[in-house]
Amino acid sequence: MSRRGPLKSAVPSNVVSPVRRCSRTACGRPAVATLTYVYADSTAVLGPLATYAEPHCYDLCAEHSERLTAPRGWDVVRLALDSGPARPSGDDLEALANAVREAARPQERAVQPGPQPGASGPGGREADPMEVARRGHLRVLRSPDN
Repeated sequence: MSRRGPLKSAVPSNVVSPVRRCSRTACGRPAVATLTYVYADSTAVLGPLATYAEPHCYDLCAEHSERLTAPRGWDVVRLALDSGPARPSGDDLEALANAVREAARPQERAVQPGPQPGASGPGGREADPMEVARRGHLRVLRSPDN
């Protein structure tokens, strides 16, 4: 019985990169824009880098996206490119904080809070005596010292 080591790849691992590269032949620069052709309208649309690679779109580096030209009779639509990584704005953070506050707020109930004898929760489960409110998958629990 022979012992072999782990399988070795025929392709060195430094060839595969998590950064998307320019689709132009022999260009290895990082992509910053995505080019899409709309054949029905004879239009080439150049916009920000798409969130994932599409088979019918082309990722371009900064130099190739600036020098892009379209065939005669075609229009080029250039959408604003992102100047840097997107950062959450104050509005985004405030909206997130409001959503957390809203989820923690006890819901008004027609029935008195607390478990009723023989009461069951959603899905036919026995109600939890520590549970004050529920919103989706989040639960508000009563403090153990109360």
